[in-house]
Amino acid sequence: MTTSHDPRPDLAPQADLSREEMESLQREIADAAIFEDSLEFESDALSSPLEAAAAGAETPIVAGVDQSFLLDSEPERALSAVVAMRGGEVIERVHAVTPLEIPYVPGLLAFREGGPILAALEELSVDPDCYLFDGSGRIHFRQAGIATHVGVVLDAPSVGVAKSLLCGKPREDLENRQPGVRVPIEANGRVDALEGTVLGYAVQTRQYDSPNRSINPLYVSPGHRVSAETAADVAFDLATSYKLPEPIRLADAYADEAKRERRRT
Repeated sequence: MTTSHDPRPDLAPQADLSREEMESLQREIADAAIFEDSLEFESDALSSPLEAAAAGAETPIVAGVDQSFLLDSEPERALSAVVAMRGGEVIERVHAVTPLEIPYVPGLLAFREGGPILAALEELSVDPDCYLFDGSGRIHFRQAGIATHVGVVLDAPSVGVAKSLLCGKPREDLENRQPGVRVPIEANGRVDALEGTVLGYAVQTRQYDSPNRSINPLYVSPGHRVSAETAADVAFDLATSYKLPEPIRLADAYADEAKRERRRT
């Protein structure tokens, strides 16, 4: 279902706010967020772009977003990398380097990294249909992780893919799950949501064959205009050969590449 929305640049993260103001802004972001599918394309084309391309359908552009840091500079800076893909192929890579204005505080990541990310996204010549972030979406104390915050500011479908669980609780045990298994992550007392609300999923994208080693799941949640179920589908289907979805994996690699290039010049 497609609904008319508007970008909200007035809600962009600002590093000079007090902690109370940041948390208040996040609650406003959560109120504005849409945690259901509101897309301008079929969700199957998003979660299975290779199949859609093979069928001759126009496939959406998916952008992976990740960060690296230049911590040996003064001031410390963020290198924000974006890799845009369509039908499994990279169509554009851009990055931006901007100052880091505040330290990392759990739950306030968007105020440290959101500005640098928005600066990098301005460098894109293509207009992505969906963004995948290395970070949380709805799985967040105030239901407003970086994927939700940037998604609402841009009014763009977005998905958060985190390597660790910020908050909430798994409905089932996560140990040694097989690829394709997804376990709901529910709100608990640490989340501004009704207890038991499904915030996202622990998604097992890869697993070792050996019982003596185990790969942890990814914690996937909707950012904006995507449902928890579609977010989980996207993360799993785009993790073609590795644990991470390919757009994020390539953005991570590109961030490291761009950082090495800067150090050589």
